Amino acid sequence: MSTFDFDAPADRSGTHSVRWEKYAGRDVIPLWVADTDFHAPPAVVDALKRRLDQGVFGYTLAPPELRRLIVERMARLYHWAIEPDWVVFLPGVVSGLYMAANRLSDPGDHLISPAPVYYHLFRAAQHAPRDWTDVPMVLEGGRWVWDEARLAESARARSRLLMLCNPHNPGGTVFRRHELERIAAFSEKHNLTIVSDEIHCDLLLEEGLVHCPIASLSPAVSRRTVTLMAPSKTFNTAGIGLAFAIVEDPALREAFSFDLKKSVHDASLFAYEAAVAAYRDGDAWLAVQLEYLRGNRGLVEATVARLPGVETVHLEATYLSWIDCSGLGVADPHALFLEHGLGLSPGADFGAPQFVRLNFGTQRKVLAEAMKRFEKAVTSTQKT
Repeated sequence: MSTFDFDAPADRSGTHSVRWEKYAGRDVIPLWVADTDFHAPPAVVDALKRRLDQGVFGYTLAPPELRRLIVERMARLYHWAIEPDWVVFLPGVVSGLYMAANRLSDPGDHLISPAPVYYHLFRAAQHAPRDWTDVPMVLEGGRWVWDEARLAESARARSRLLMLCNPHNPGGTVFRRHELERIAAFSEKHNLTIVSDEIHCDLLLEEGLVHCPIASLSPAVSRRTVTLMAPSKTFNTAGIGLAFAIVEDPALREAFSFDLKKSVHDASLFAYEAAVAAYRDGDAWLAVQLEYLRGNRGLVEATVARLPGVETVHLEATYLSWIDCSGLGVADPHALFLEHGLGLSPGADFGAPQFVRLNFGTQRKVLAEAMKRFEKAVTSTQKT
């Protein structure tokens, strides 16, 4: 029997939690921003305690062991051979997205992004600022995938970057190898650098699926790709702050890394300690978490399936259900659920106002109450 208890309550009040402070003092269950209510793996907590007991917190280099663990992890999980010096440590994947938009394209250049998608992929273009084209995601066989006909039409003379989110957030799609090969071929045809947000790569809920980093397809694809990953979603360490980019091409790596120590700070020494512990000793904990999340997914999907006016796909990855509320006939689904004590992410943030995103990374008891509120909100829209 597992010693990891994901039903154990986690009182986050008074911890300055972004997720829980938003509705502090209100009867609202917050299932929005993408962290979980689970205690981090014991190995991570123990490593942080040991480092705290050491008592000196000066400037810290990235541990060589962490580079080695990342290299080994890429080989073991994805059969992807990388070199330690391809790894660029960052304070977060979001920083990496903005660094890419700013340093891998020039004013007047054009970026391509899917829609809907995690908003920092297109906000990076907005704030650079760069022109960009949203390529729609479409439902195909119960999965959100790129509209490849629209993708083919999206390239311009000054297109420079293709922004990819794999697994897709918020759609939960794990892109198959043949789908990634077509995206890579498009990028090669138009000489695009691929910036691939793969932060959810460890959170595959559909058994039998394997994450495929797009850079692992071939050496040619690797040389035109910046792959962004982190332990933070996997092991619930987002507040500690560490991510990394894997960039093979030296010139691309140098350009991407321009902001390091100029406007983007190093990861903290505690982030390095947590990452080493997670990647070295966290896989057993991760396996139990995934099984728990599958149960939560089932609860959400069963509730949605029996209610009129709402739909969702069978989620392949992440702990973020993407729910179509267009059948409810309400202008603002997010406001409807908030009125019933449920704080979700508004689909408008991702480019789809008739959707909401529901984070089911919480204790089953909390989620069960949340889904009762979800059902009450939906039924309140039905004409009597």
